Amino acid sequence: MAKKYIITNNIRKLRFFANEMTQLELAEKAGASRQTIVALEAGKYSPSLEMAFRIADVFEVSIAEVFECRTEESEK
Repeated sequence: MAKKYIITNNIRKLRFFANEMTQLELAEKAGASRQTIVALEAGKYSPSLEMAFRIADVFEVSIAEVFECRTEESEK
């Protein structure tokens, strides 16, 4: 069996607590497009390691406070 990694994030919550930062504001600060932020929040896209660091830096938190990873056993 191979492990499947499921990455979730707290971007929406962090934006809310950052004076309700918009997706566009976050995108501009992180050097990404708004569409990238939308896809990340929806869980449809996993960021590169560099983008994960950029987003965490915008909120001044660790990557672990932005992204969470859990594994799920799957049959192969």
